[in-house]
Amino acid sequence: MPIYEYDCRGCHRRVSVLVRSLSGGPSPRCPRCDSAELTRLMSRFATVKSEDARLDSFADPAQYGDLNENDPQSVARFVKRMGAEMGEDLGEDLDAAMDEAMSESPTEQAGSADESLADATGGGLDEG
Repeated sequence: MPIYEYDCRGCHRRVSVLVRSLSGGPSPRCPRCDSAELTRLMSRFATVKSEDARLDSFADPAQYGDLNENDPQSVARFVKRMGAEMGEDLGEDLDAAMDEAMSESPTEQAGSADESLADATGGGLDEG
């Protein structure tokens, strides 16, 4: 019994509908507003990647399109995404530093992000 996703034109929401029979039974209705004006959507799905495929995805320059090395929030998002992609635990200290960098306002970021990263990695940042 598959679950299909639909876009409801009545309430303008995405809804999931359990289809009990694949034979041409009654058309599905929106569980929120009871509208029959539903458009079937392509559902999201996950794929399993091999280790080589994950490493190859790092070579794609499109992956770095939103990275701004001068913006601590951008770098923090990138580091978290890379850690998740590699399946590695970055450690609580580095996670805390990344969360702090992502939550700060741009005016607070200038000095404290470098200090937090230096504390998390156990040393200072090399300037040259």
